[in-house]
Amino acid sequence: MNRNRQETRAKIAETHRANLRKNLQRRLEVAKAKGDEQLIRMLEAEANYLS
Repeated sequence: MNRNRQETRAKIAETHRANLRKNLQRRLEVAKAKGDEQLIRMLEAEANYLS
């Protein structure tokens, strides 16, 4: 039971990280499309933090 719970938590954590990366990538694409250099730098720093 405990091992199953740990596996479930690990899967949830990985899904969460994947969602964060996907959302960040979308935000970065929008910032680039708008030419918002300050936001691009902030999002790239966030991406470095997540990786």
